[in-house]
This record gives sequence, structure tokens and C-alpha cells, in this order.
Amino acid sequence: MIDILRQEILTESPIIVVKVGTRILTDSTGHLSNEQIASFARQLASAHQKGRRIVLVSSGAVGSGMGRLGLLKRPKDLAKLQATAAVGQSALIEAYNFHFEQVGLCAAQILLTADDFEIRTKYLNIRNTLNALLEFGAIPIINENDSLSVAELRTTFGDNDRLAALVADLIHAPLLILLSDVDGLYDGDPRNSASRVIPTVVEMDQSLQSLVHDKLGGLSKGGMASKLRIARQITSGGGSVIIANGRTPGILERILNAENYGTLFLPQGGKITAKKQWIGYAVAPHGSVAVDDGCVEALALRGKSLLPIGIRSVAGEFERGDIIAIFTLNGLEIARGLTNYSSKELRKICGRKSDEIQTIFPHREIYEEVVHRDNLTITQPLVHAKGE
Repeated sequence: MIDILRQEILTESPIIVVKVGTRILTDSTGHLSNEQIASFARQLASAHQKGRRIVLVSSGAVGSGMGRLGLLKRPKDLAKLQATAAVGQSALIEAYNFHFEQVGLCAAQILLTADDFEIRTKYLNIRNTLNALLEFGAIPIINENDSLSVAELRTTFGDNDRLAALVADLIHAPLLILLSDVDGLYDGDPRNSASRVIPTVVEMDQSLQSLVHDKLGGLSKGGMASKLRIARQITSGGGSVIIANGRTPGILERILNAENYGTLFLPQGGKITAKKQWIGYAVAPHGSVAVDDGCVEALALRGKSLLPIGIRSVAGEFERGDIIAIFTLNGLEIARGLTNYSSKELRKICGRKSDEIQTIFPHREIYEEVVHRDNLTITQPLVHAKGE
């Protein structure tokens, strides 16, 4: 059945990012499923023929590598896990390209690490490359470079849900489709037969968190909690998100035909600039500050800059120009921004009035704002902050 609201969103989405999870691309043994790859290739080809431009974020490198190496279990040793991903990534892209060629398309492999997004010039170069590939009519297939990403070195995205969201922000895609092994967001525990999929989420309020019933294991790293964070990120910037079951036959084609599958999350706010998207979501903060309630309200409701007087504490070590996170006193992140002061300097002026700063730094030009509102992105609406 065609959903008019979904049809409207699809009409206004010239570029769509689709993320396919590991559990969708692997069989019961955890190895890459050739049938699933073939199915998605056919569906993407159908969409391409209808003029849709799609960027695919695909998991599956580790599962693919396990199949090629004859492994029965996912390696736990980091070096062996990364080696398995390195072997599997080539098999994954080969499988996609083989099936794309059967329908007249070609695959373009792009492997990324988190620091590719943190360095502004790299970030813009990725965007230019993706736009050029779409102009050529190729299907960009993006995955985390698992053979190089290391959590301890801050080079990992955590899961491909986050990577897909960063890509959607990067290329200003109005719609992000997350395909995993769940039918959508349920109104209760999915294991309860009385629970039903929520077709549309109009407001991203805190009550949605109580609907998370994740039970992770095996190859997958993401879950519904991760997907809700992503939905909040995308919708707060004016985009839409659909979460659906990638194992439903022809699911991508059905969604692109505006059929009522999965859960649709509607936009929660107006679009934000590319610069603010980068500040808010692409870069891992180098440190943080905790601010009082008055400051929270000034930032989130009145669009003000962050002033020293509202800061109660400083955590971490950072320099001027780094991105820092801004937390409530209860520990909830509400914003991120480019700081005009280092952590060492900020510890000297936090809680002070603006006219006192010059006396603390008498021999240098000072900024009235710690973070100017033009360099600040709200990452959590005030309604959620007040609920803490």
C-alpha cells in the first residue's frame, strides 16, 4: 500500500543513502551470502533506472573474509580480525561488482576511517569524489576500513550506522535508509507477539529510549539504540530516516515505491549548514565542558554563544580551534563547538564574567565567547535535556 507521506519524502530526496547491515548480507554460518548481494544489486539497478542516485554503505567485510579463510568464528585477536576484514573487503566488492555488471552498473569502492572526516580538507574531498561518482552513474559502496581502524587510536566509527549518517550529512542526502534484521521500531519488546512496528515517529522524544530492546551478538556491532541516535542526528538536521528489515524480499524496491514498510522518522527541525553538520557530528571532541542550567537554556533555546560565566568545569586537554562537547551538569551532551580557548586557558576563566577575562590575560587579544554561536551545533534538543 502506497503511503502518501513517504511518497512526498521520496519525491524530495534526489540522493538517498542506504546502509546494509552484516546480518543481511551473511548466511546462517556468518559467511557472505551471494544471493543477498545479487538481490540488492537488482534492486539498486531498478532504482538507478528510475533516476534515483543512491550511495550504499555496506557492512560484511569480516563475514566475507571468514568465508574466504574458512573460519567458523569471528576472530577476537585484533590483528587477525583486521586481516580477516582485509581479505573479506576484496571479496565483498568483487561480489557487488559482478552482479552490478550483469545489470549494466559498476561499483566504486570507498574505504574510510574516522579521521577522514575530522580533517576538513579530507572531508570535502570525500564529498567531491562521491558527487563525481554519482555523476558518472556509478554506485559508491562505502565501508569502514576495518583493516586500519583502531578504537584506541580514535579512528573507528563504532558501527556502520554512524558511518552512514556521516555520509548522509556529508552529501546532504534528505533520506537515510537503515536495513538490518529488525522490522523497525516496535512499541514493545519485539519478542512479545503483541508488540507492533511503529510506522511513523513524528517526535523524537525521550520516551523512545524505553522501546530499545537490543540483544547484540555475532557479527553485528549496531543495534536499535545506535539507530535511534542516528535517527535523532539526521532528523534534527532536517532529514528523514527509515529503519526496515533487509531480509524482507525486495525491501529496498518496496521502500522506494513508498510502500509502508519499517519505521519512518520525520524531520525534527530545519536544515543546518554543512559547517555545523561537520562540527556537530563528523569530528570526535577533544575535550568537554559542563555548563549550568541557565547556560543550557541560552544555548539551546535562545541561540546564544557559550560564555565563560556559564561554564562550571573543564575536562580533557585541547587547544584553541579544537572541537569540544558541551554537557549539562547531569552529564547529557547538548552541543559541540569550536573553542576559542585552550583547556588550560579555559580553566582560568570558567565561571567568570566577560569583562574579567582581559584582566586574566592582560597581554593578548581575548574573545568574549568561548564558542561563538556560528561555530556551535546543538546535538540534543532542550526538551530532552530538561527531562534528565
